[in-house]
Amino acid sequence: MSDVEVEDVLFADLDGLQVDEVELSEAAVTVTARACADEAACPACGTRSRRVHSCYQRRLADAAVGGRPVIVHLQVRRFRCPTASCPRATFVEQIDGLTFRYGRRSQRLRTVLQMVALMLAGRAGARLAAVLSAAVSRSTLLRLIHALPDPSAVTPRVLGVDDFALRKGHVYGTVLIDVETRRPIDLLPDRESATLACWLSEHPGVEIICRDRASGYAEGARLGAPDAVQVADRWHLFHNLTEAVDRYVTRHSTHLRTPEPTPSHAVSAAAELEKIAVAAKAERAAHRCADRTRDRHQEIHVLIEKGLTLREISRELGLARNTVRKFARAATAEELSAGKWQGRGSILDDYKPYLHQRWQEGCTSAKKLFEEIKAAGFSGGYSVVRDYLQPLRAGAEPADQARRPPSVRDVTGWITRHPDSLTQDETLRLKDILARCPELDATAEHVRAFAEMMNERAGHKLAAWIDSVKAGNLPELVSFVNGIGCDLRAVEAGLTLPFSSGAVEGQVNRIKMLKRQMFGRAGLALLRKRVLLAA
Repeated sequence: MSDVEVEDVLFADLDGLQVDEVELSEAAVTVTARACADEAACPACGTRSRRVHSCYQRRLADAAVGGRPVIVHLQVRRFRCPTASCPRATFVEQIDGLTFRYGRRSQRLRTVLQMVALMLAGRAGARLAAVLSAAVSRSTLLRLIHALPDPSAVTPRVLGVDDFALRKGHVYGTVLIDVETRRPIDLLPDRESATLACWLSEHPGVEIICRDRASGYAEGARLGAPDAVQVADRWHLFHNLTEAVDRYVTRHSTHLRTPEPTPSHAVSAAAELEKIAVAAKAERAAHRCADRTRDRHQEIHVLIEKGLTLREISRELGLARNTVRKFARAATAEELSAGKWQGRGSILDDYKPYLHQRWQEGCTSAKKLFEEIKAAGFSGGYSVVRDYLQPLRAGAEPADQARRPPSVRDVTGWITRHPDSLTQDETLRLKDILARCPELDATAEHVRAFAEMMNERAGHKLAAWIDSVKAGNLPELVSFVNGIGCDLRAVEAGLTLPFSSGAVEGQVNRIKMLKRQMFGRAGLALLRKRVLLAA
């Protein structure tokens, strides 16, 4: 292949370049070339010059060809600027599409590496660049992102606002999203109301602001865009309602267990022992830490009544001060065990009917039964089967259809989910629980009414729903109602308008992924450029 053909293939879109020699080797493709334009423009004043001051050779890395890197030995000239008042007496000519000032890579290779940096950043980008025969370090890729120009600012009509963690638990920022196009607009360095208000003041034209229920964002939106309509996010609204339902179900957790029928005289002693063993086992599984929590709660409150401070109690009991504070704030021990240690399933549940059947057939070897269910896919250990069969050897047989009581989380999910998404068994069990507890039945009715109002965008029904909740004796729901009363207009807009912060949540998850790829090297400026340019 001649040099002219190589020039046509490698540098077809370049003018002012003459290829003198091409050397092919196993390691690389080396191209010797020189600039051949008659004149060059001064980068300071723009005046074109033909007066050559000197020349020298530059070494550039170009995009790989056939899996081999391309090295360009380029001879360039330094020109004299003819303008006497120009601050530059001399300047070096640049070839459009190939060179740039102080660059040791071609513009084509730099563009490729910038795209790799935007997509993968850090170590992942460095690994891909090595595959492309353009080995660079992760720090170089991050510097390429830094060198990119800032994206142009756009003021959206519908703005989404949410926070994200730069350092979880310590440093947080704010992400702004165009809800209609689902593209990020800007990243703010904190989540203070003054910062959001300042941004809104500098970008007038926002008509609708979708946000969570944080008071800081509400105040910032009010100060920065007083004419904009604030919309409370529906996901956060229903999440807060679910938390209230969870607390209420916890308070009535005694109604979740099916009451045991009165035993008749015809029931054998073995069956009685079986019920006792199964009930004791279920109770231990449901509340394996409840006794310890109850004792510790009582002990801490006794010391508080004696006048001891939290610091003194912490030293006396050997507990962390935050732990003592948590127990001190809880009025009852049940509040501390809300949703914990309850309803844990067993890895053996799917194989229990088979074990019962084989036991009745006369197979009483735990080792043999373990080997049989192991061949069928059981992933547990031998001790699980041995311990489960132990009551049989003591004279009590485990119940064939023993069912654990539903946990607080299960019942909360049944109440807050759409009825059509429940299985027939879950529907029947929920109906049985609501029949035993009228308060939970009333709570379920209010939840269904709120969900229908939210799905139908019927925000005008909110006032009537609030009145009906306050009329009932449901403290947890009343607390939820009092909370949304402080942000009533935004809640009504959230239940009426079609806009929501779903796009914001997706971008927050994307920011977390992009930040993880940078391996802790992401300052806000670097992360901002990557988020906005890679969108």
